[in-house]
Amino acid sequence: MRTLLALGVLVTALAQAPAPALSPAPLPARMADTGGGSQLITAEAADTGATSGTVTWWDRRGGRWVRAGSAAARFGANGLAEGATRRQGTNTTPTGLYRLPYAFGTAPAPAGTAYPYARVTDRSWWCQDNDARAYNRWVEGLPGDCRAGEAEHLASYPRQYAYALVIGFNYDRPVRGRGAGIFLHVNGRGATAGCVSVPAEAMRRILAWADPVRRPHIAVGTRGGPTAITRY
Repeated sequence: MRTLLALGVLVTALAQAPAPALSPAPLPARMADTGGGSQLITAEAADTGATSGTVTWWDRRGGRWVRAGSAAARFGANGLAEGATRRQGTNTTPTGLYRLPYAFGTAPAPAGTAYPYARVTDRSWWCQDNDARAYNRWVEGLPGDCRAGEAEHLASYPRQYAYALVIGFNYDRPVRGRGAGIFLHVNGRGATAGCVSVPAEAMRRILAWADPVRRPHIAVGTRGGPTAITRY
């Protein structure tokens, strides 16, 4: 009889015990869009005021997203801002989902790099002049209509631009005044002017991993709110 009573108590306890919590689906599986490829980079911050967060790169295998690696990330000195309404010169990192047109660097491409890789020279600039025809474009030699004070001399940042991926923010159809020169690159001394940065080793790993045939994109956003990364 005691055995039966004990068994009844155990069954009752098991019936009343809360069900084990299910592990959340991988971040890409919870996103509205991942760009249609089988590789994805996510850059997630706690909120729009954050200057740090996490970059994670993912592979889609067998219909599921699998984490390939991650690293601590830095964002703009003034946090993050909705990409569709961001303004140039605000030191904010634009949120959204973007393609990755090509890679570049002051250093040679890491072993295994499959991405188109442009080597920085002393004549390499990124034009950010709103009045220039080459707005938000790499140029070799500064065009006459792109003022040096409104352009970034890439070779002047050998540490940050040792390795970089161009983020396609405001790139295909540039809107003047929205912003230019947004990259995924190597950490500098602190927060960025609007880019996303990671340690040098992480950039080497990302460039060795990224395969343009698999159409990788980058999603930048926050954990919740209007700029939640899952919205993109």
